[in-house]
Amino acid sequence: MKKWAFVSDFDGTISKKDFYHLVLEKYFKEGEALLIKWKAGELKDIDFLRTVFSSIHQDERQIIEDIHSLEIDEHVTSFIRRVQAQGGDFYILSAGTDYYIHHVLQRHGIKDVKVYSNEGYYEEKNVHMNLNPEHPHYSERYGIDKSKVIIDMKKEYETIYFAGDSEPDSHPAKAADVTFAMKALQGILHAQGTPFVAVNDFHDIDRYLTDAGILK
Repeated sequence: MKKWAFVSDFDGTISKKDFYHLVLEKYFKEGEALLIKWKAGELKDIDFLRTVFSSIHQDERQIIEDIHSLEIDEHVTSFIRRVQAQGGDFYILSAGTDYYIHHVLQRHGIKDVKVYSNEGYYEEKNVHMNLNPEHPHYSERYGIDKSKVIIDMKKEYETIYFAGDSEPDSHPAKAADVTFAMKALQGILHAQGTPFVAVNDFHDIDRYLTDAGILK
């Protein structure tokens, strides 16, 4: 069994803005009404994202340019390298789609990071998701069940550290050994009584793991 792994959400945790927010702002302003319905629990996450991602109507070169414009945490690239250099494995676990995540990783020279997410692809000027209900990590609501991924990882690693920022991350937070919570996730986990470490960014996480002796 391996010693430890660090698993991170992508949108709003590694990236400063969710990709769906970028699409709503640039190409699908009328989708704000759908956003309200989704936040109210009237739409499944996967149905909301499918609608938004299929409302871009741009050539792939433009979509990739937009993806590259997403800012990421200033410290995350060096943090990933520190984790990998000191015996940990780094994973991304996202209920978005791997289509834009892989473009961001390539843009920033981030290597040897496995992505668990909904499979995405470009077709007919939009981004689509290929979901498989037979997949062991399938979720009817999110496309991918993050908690199932963490539970499977715990068969391979002694300790799983997890970082997230929003409601979908509250489920894997219960399965991880240590959860670093940003933004809205802090209030959600507090209300649920789920233990967490409150952080603002990856600099805070780095400091915590260094103080704990995990990172030298």
